[in-house]
Amino acid sequence: MPNSISIICLATLVICCFSLLLNSHSLFAHAKEADRLSLLAMKSQLQDPLGVTSSWNNSINLCQWTGVTCGHRRQRVTGLDLRQQSVGGVLSPFVGNLSFPRSINLPNKSFRGEIPHEVSNLFRLQNLTLTNNYFSGKILTDLSHCSNVMKFEASNNKLEAEIPVEIGNLLMLQILNIAENHLKGQLPASIGNLSALQEIDVRGNRLGGRIPSTISHVRNLISFNVARNQFSGMIPLIYNISSLQYIFIHTNRFHGSLPLDNGVNLPNLRYFSISGNNLTGSLQDSLSNATNLQGLEINGNLFSGKVSINFSRLQNLSRLNLGENNLGTGTANDLDFITLLTNCTKLEVLDLHSNRFGGVLPFSLANLSITMTEIANGSNQISGTIPDVIANLVNLNALGVESNQLAGTIPLAIGELKSLQMLFLNENFLRGTIPSSLGNLTLLTQLILEVNNLQGKIPPSIGNCQNLILLTTRKNKLSGTVPRQLLHIITLPVLLDLSDNLLNGHFPAEVGNLKNLVSLDISSNMFSGEIPTTLGGCTSLEYLGMQDNSFTRSIPSTLSSLKSITELDLSRNNLSGHIPQYLENLSFLSFLNLSYNHFEGKVPIEC
Repeated sequence: MPNSISIICLATLVICCFSLLLNSHSLFAHAKEADRLSLLAMKSQLQDPLGVTSSWNNSINLCQWTGVTCGHRRQRVTGLDLRQQSVGGVLSPFVGNLSFPRSINLPNKSFRGEIPHEVSNLFRLQNLTLTNNYFSGKILTDLSHCSNVMKFEASNNKLEAEIPVEIGNLLMLQILNIAENHLKGQLPASIGNLSALQEIDVRGNRLGGRIPSTISHVRNLISFNVARNQFSGMIPLIYNISSLQYIFIHTNRFHGSLPLDNGVNLPNLRYFSISGNNLTGSLQDSLSNATNLQGLEINGNLFSGKVSINFSRLQNLSRLNLGENNLGTGTANDLDFITLLTNCTKLEVLDLHSNRFGGVLPFSLANLSITMTEIANGSNQISGTIPDVIANLVNLNALGVESNQLAGTIPLAIGELKSLQMLFLNENFLRGTIPSSLGNLTLLTQLILEVNNLQGKIPPSIGNCQNLILLTTRKNKLSGTVPRQLLHIITLPVLLDLSDNLLNGHFPAEVGNLKNLVSLDISSNMFSGEIPTTLGGCTSLEYLGMQDNSFTRSIPSTLSSLKSITELDLSRNNLSGHIPQYLENLSFLSFLNLSYNHFEGKVPIEC
C-alpha cells in the first residue's frame, strides 16, 4: 500500500511539473507575442525611407529584426538599437509594453515629439540614449521609476523646462548627459544623491543660479560639465572629489578666486576649463601638482599677477590658454615661465594674448615642442625680436604676435614653417622688407602685416600663397608697383588692403580675377592712370576704397556691375567727366564719396 501511494504521489508531481512547464511555455510565448505586437505598433509611427524596419514582419522571428536584441534563454526583447539606421518619427507609447528591455538606443537626428511617459514602465531599463534628435517637452519626472538606469543621454534635443528633482532617485545612474537643450532653472540639490554618478553634462542650456553644495557628495565623479549656461556664485565645491579628471565650467558667471589647494586635491585632473567667467586673483602654484593635466583654459577672466605655475611638472600638457586676463606686470621677467614649458613635450597650443605680459620675447619660445600648432601672444607689451629659430616649430599653423612692441625684421626663416595658415605680425615696430620666403607658405590663409615700418616692394612670390583669403599691409612704407602675381590669388574672398603706403604706377588690370573679393582698399597711395575697367568683374565687392591717389580720366562704366557695393570712395583723385547715371541704380550703395575731383555736369538725382 505505501508503495502505491508513493507511485501515485510521484505521478501527480510529474503531471504538475509538466503542467507548469506547459503553462510557462505558454506564458513565454504570450509575452514574446506581446513584444512582437508592441514593436509592430511602434513601427507604424516610424519614418523609415530606406526600409530599415522592413524585416519587422510576421514571417521573420522578431529576434532577427534589424535593431532588435533578444535574450538567449527566454527570447524576449532586451534591446532596441537604431543608432546606425535612418529611422525617425515618433517614439510610440507602445515602447512601454516591452517588459524586458535593458537598453534603448535611438541617437540619429530624426525622432521628434515628447518622450512618452510609458518609458517609465521599463523597470529593467539600464541605458536610455536619445541623443541628436528633436525630442521636446520635459524630462519625465516618473523616469525615477526606472531605478536600474545607469545611463541617460538626451543631449542635442529640444527639451525644456527644469531638470526634475526626481532625477535624484536614479541611484544607479552613472552617466547623465542632457547637454545642448533648452533647459532652465537650477541644477537640483537632489543631484547629490547620485553616489554612483561618474559623468554629468548639462552644457549649452539656460540653467542658472548657484551649483548646489550637494555636488560635493558625488564622490565618484570623473567628468563635470556645466559650460555655457548662466550659473553664478563661487566655483562649485568639487575640489575634494579626487576622482575628477575633467572640469568644464567655462562661459558662465562664476566669480571669486581659485582655492589655494585645487591642484593638490585633484591629482587625476586632465582638463580644467574655467574660461569666460569673472574669476579674479592669481593663478595658484598648487596647479603644478596636477601632473596629469592635459588642458588648462582660464582665458576670459580677470586673473592678475605673475604666472608662477611650475609647468616643467606638467609634462602631459597639450593646451595652455591664459588669454584675455590681466596677467603679467609689464616687466622683464613676465615670460620666464615659457622656458619651463619646453619640458612639455606634448604641447600644441600656447595662447597668452590680451594680457599685460612684458619683457623680451624669449628665444626659448622656439624650443617648445615640435608638436606646437598655435602660438597666440598678441596684444601684450612684449618687446625684442622674432627669433630666427622659430623655424624649429615645423608643425605651427598659427602664429600671432600682433599689437606688441616687437622690432627688427621679419626673419627669412618664417618661410620654413610650411604648415603655417595664419600669420599676424601687425601693429609692431617691424622694419625692413617683406621676405620673399613668405611665398613658400602655400597653406597661408591670413597674412596681416599692417601698421609697421616695412619698406621696399611687395614680393611677387606672395602670389604662390594661393589659399589666401585675407591680406593686409595697411600703414607701412611699401613702395613700387603691385605685383600682378598677387592678383592671381583667385581665392581672395574677404579682404585685400594695401592702403596707406607709397605704392605707385598703374593698378594692374588683373584685379578682375578677384571675383569673390568683398573688400578692396588701395587708398592713400600714389597710384596713377585710369581706374581699371576690369574692376567690374569683382562682382562680390561691398567696399571699394581708392581715395587719395592720382587716378585720372572717367569712372569706368563697368563699375555698374558692382551690384553688392555698399561703400564706394573715389575722392581726392584727378577723375573727370560726368558722374555716371548708373550709380543711382546700385541699390545697396549707402556711402558714396566723389569729392575733390574734376567732375562736370549734373549729379544723378538719387545719388
